[in-house]
Amino acid sequence: MSGVPQQSLLVATLYSDHHGWLKNWLGRRLGDAMDAEDLTQDTFIRVIRSSQDPGLLREPRRFLVTVARGLTVDLFRRRTLERQYLEALASLPETAAPSEEERALVVETLMEVDAMLANLGARVRKAFILSQLEGLTYQQIADQLGVSLRTIKGDMAKAMEHCCLYRLEHGLQ
Repeated sequence: MSGVPQQSLLVATLYSDHHGWLKNWLGRRLGDAMDAEDLTQDTFIRVIRSSQDPGLLREPRRFLVTVARGLTVDLFRRRTLERQYLEALASLPETAAPSEEERALVVETLMEVDAMLANLGARVRKAFILSQLEGLTYQQIADQLGVSLRTIKGDMAKAMEHCCLYRLEHGLQ
């Protein structure tokens, strides 16, 4: 038997053995059956796309829980960003409100930016946001964060490099 059919069989077995359990586990934690079902499906999709060989899993439920927890964090992060965005929109005049399509695009972009900045250190991330979103000069950022101008220049170089590499790795333009 070749590797691909064997891999498919292993994933199918993992799914049939643990789908119901994972959905119930997520349902108890989230308190929402629809979210639990969505995250369960997303977990198995992530497993299919991963390089992890399901046949080598000694503790498949622990592995599935780890994947599901990460997806749960992503779900709550997305909802928080959406809520904050909608709160900001509420302050705009009705004529300036974006369409549903524009809102969806903005939320998707916010998620990409959030993911891109997630692995930066807190100070580097803060400096980048103050520069790019608040429009502060490097000296203003240094003053606000209580560090030297040289430190901020270094932080910004790290942030820019990180963002460029992230975009390359994720095929973003």
